[in-house]
Amino acid sequence: MSKRTRVSKHRQKRKKASVGKIVFSIFFLLFSVIGAIGAFFAWQVYTDLRSTTDDMYEEVEAQEQHTSRQEKPLDVDKGEDPFSVLIMGVDTEGPDNMAGRSDTLMLLTVNPNTQRTSIVSIPRDTYTEIVGHGTTDKINHAYAFGGTSMTVNSVQNLFDVPVDYYVSVNMESMQQIVDAVGGINVVPPLSFTQGEYAFVEGQATHMDGAKALAYSRMRHNDPSGDYGRQHRQRQIIEGTMQSVASLDSVMNYRSILGAMSSNMRTNMAFEDMMDMFNNYRSSVSDVEQIQLSGSGTMMNGVYYEMIPDEEIARVQSHLKSELEIN
Repeated sequence: MSKRTRVSKHRQKRKKASVGKIVFSIFFLLFSVIGAIGAFFAWQVYTDLRSTTDDMYEEVEAQEQHTSRQEKPLDVDKGEDPFSVLIMGVDTEGPDNMAGRSDTLMLLTVNPNTQRTSIVSIPRDTYTEIVGHGTTDKINHAYAFGGTSMTVNSVQNLFDVPVDYYVSVNMESMQQIVDAVGGINVVPPLSFTQGEYAFVEGQATHMDGAKALAYSRMRHNDPSGDYGRQHRQRQIIEGTMQSVASLDSVMNYRSILGAMSSNMRTNMAFEDMMDMFNNYRSSVSDVEQIQLSGSGTMMNGVYYEMIPDEEIARVQSHLKSELEIN
């Protein structure tokens, strides 16, 4: 082989090596840029989440601790402990206003061991002890008398179970949250019209926020009265929970956070929310709806819902089972 041929082959090898280095450098730079963008996006999501949850956070003052939680404090970090959340739909005069009465009361339990969630609706006119006020009255008056703390304590007293967390939602602004998650799918249990909206029994319906609010508000034309309305409210809550747990909602997190920050209050810390999102999402796929039921009566010209002791015992037994309380 001639000297010229050897030099030519050597140059070709160097050229191939140089091209390979250039290609590798380009891909390395590309992946580095993509990684940096991903890291920045993750940091931005984390920052937004932290800021929003800090805005929503509001501790419950003078909350009575249930004995079961004194013996074994709740820990959602491992995703093994069942927990409860009191959802309060606050009836207010407009958005960005969290004063009023708890027009909607639902006690939600999440059990990761059975991978099941239950939603217990409490009639707003339920006649019970208002803990901390020294009276027996409608349970929805507890919020007007003493806010979140008095409501939480009254619900704990009613069922003899701990309320680990609470979420209060301005019902007038619930439509913003539904819109933020991209709407929800609901199957109406009856046909009716409410304002400009029509609903057909048994027909799956995709609802935006305004339609969902109208759907949950109708009461007087429902044969089941307020119980029918509570059932439809549970459907809205269930649909919203499932949408929040979906991938589409995660991609839309900014609008969700924006809707939640001004219209919700909770005692869930940022770390608790992250633990729940990561460890308890599968429990939302199986939701059981339960209605606390009684009969209406008038006392001194005021309507109350009287709940029989056996009915309270039935719901109490279910809640203790779901929370794994002996």
